[in-house]
Amino acid sequence: MADDSISPSAGTPATDFGRRRLIASATTLLVFPIIPRVAQAASIVAVRTWPADEYTRVTLEMDSELKAEHFTLDGPDRLVVDIEGLTLNSTLNELVSKVRPNDPYIATVRVGQNRPDVVRLVLDLKQPVAPQIFTLKPIGEYKYRLVVDLYPKVAQDPLLAIMDSKDPDPLADVLEQLAQQGADAPIPSVQGQALPQTARKPDLPSPPSGGGSARPQPAPTPAPAPAPSRRGNILVALDPGHGGEDPGAIGRGGTREKDIVLSIARRLRRMIDGTPGMKAYMTRDGDYFVPLHVRVQKARRVKADLFISIHADAWIKPTARGSSVYALSQNGATSTMARMMAQRENEADLIGGVNLGTHNPQVAKVLLDLSTAAQINDSIRVGRQVLGEIGKINRLHKRQVERAGFAVLRAPDIPSILVETAFISNPTEERMLRSSKYQDEVARAMLSGIQDYFRTTPALARRG
Repeated sequence: MADDSISPSAGTPATDFGRRRLIASATTLLVFPIIPRVAQAASIVAVRTWPADEYTRVTLEMDSELKAEHFTLDGPDRLVVDIEGLTLNSTLNELVSKVRPNDPYIATVRVGQNRPDVVRLVLDLKQPVAPQIFTLKPIGEYKYRLVVDLYPKVAQDPLLAIMDSKDPDPLADVLEQLAQQGADAPIPSVQGQALPQTARKPDLPSPPSGGGSARPQPAPTPAPAPAPSRRGNILVALDPGHGGEDPGAIGRGGTREKDIVLSIARRLRRMIDGTPGMKAYMTRDGDYFVPLHVRVQKARRVKADLFISIHADAWIKPTARGSSVYALSQNGATSTMARMMAQRENEADLIGGVNLGTHNPQVAKVLLDLSTAAQINDSIRVGRQVLGEIGKINRLHKRQVERAGFAVLRAPDIPSILVETAFISNPTEERMLRSSKYQDEVARAMLSGIQDYFRTTPALARRG
């Protein structure tokens, strides 16, 4: 029978390693002796954890590619990961202390040399998980990475996330009915996850077979009533770019794009939620990575009326400055810079780390869907409104809505724009982006543009 013993020599459970415990800062940590590294053995150069309600990610950065095997145990729940070609070092031992008390999935981590060339990680879990473990090739500042993603056994429905919000929700009745019926777009999920009960449509009785005397049939289950119209109620999906392993662009002063855009998105959410008849939904509300296609699918799942991806621009020359708004293009970019910006943003999956093979194929297919002409036209219209308002508080890099093949704008049925709030690579605008004053101003400008757009344009989003 499989067990989670760190060392197989004596068959002693890892929990008996009392003599190896070190108490520090009122936290009990398991510390294992460091075995001298043999010649040519790989080593861990960094360890990171990214806890979030949606999933927790553990990243081991290595100087060479390694093979890992894993299995799960229950009673209590544990995940065991064996990494081949590795000997223990002090960096790997740091993983024990990096587990945060509020991590929704990991209680503790144990690390040890299971065999001469195999390091074993044992993750003691707070709940059953659907683990996804994969490796990433070097890119940017990163070397090889072994990624351990811990998803809940039951996938989270974005619709339920909105309904569970403590804030007053003008769309609560509509969203609840959508959740009960099952929305058009599937719930983002990975292999091994089950769908929540609210996402399953009721089974209808089978039609009676032909021939013979007719037996009394049970009354047919009534078809669910159409979702009520959300006319006058607008749901805006806010997408703070990057997150987690992907910091986005980094300014000369060390400012990270992922932090700035999350702060701006939160400010804009508060403004939208404080506006009668409007509600905001955020594709991420913490420092964790969300794949591009999952961001799109979340917006489609909640039937958003508008999708706004928020970023901070960067360029090779620090003199570049100004705000920009982008919409999707299917026929090439409107400028060289627009094409390069789209290419940089589309590489977020490579930097953030995504294994498309584990995701629901219906979700991944969003990246291949062609957006409708109506979606692109409306995206340009709302983009113009937002660009005009931002132009009142900051210089514009381009005075028209730029277009390029941004993957995150590919929702075929939701007007979608990408806002570059300023150039984080420009020292002056980097300082501006860090200020609460500018963050409020750019959020308020986006809200004004959104309101101007919906005053003159009926929502494209689908209603029952």
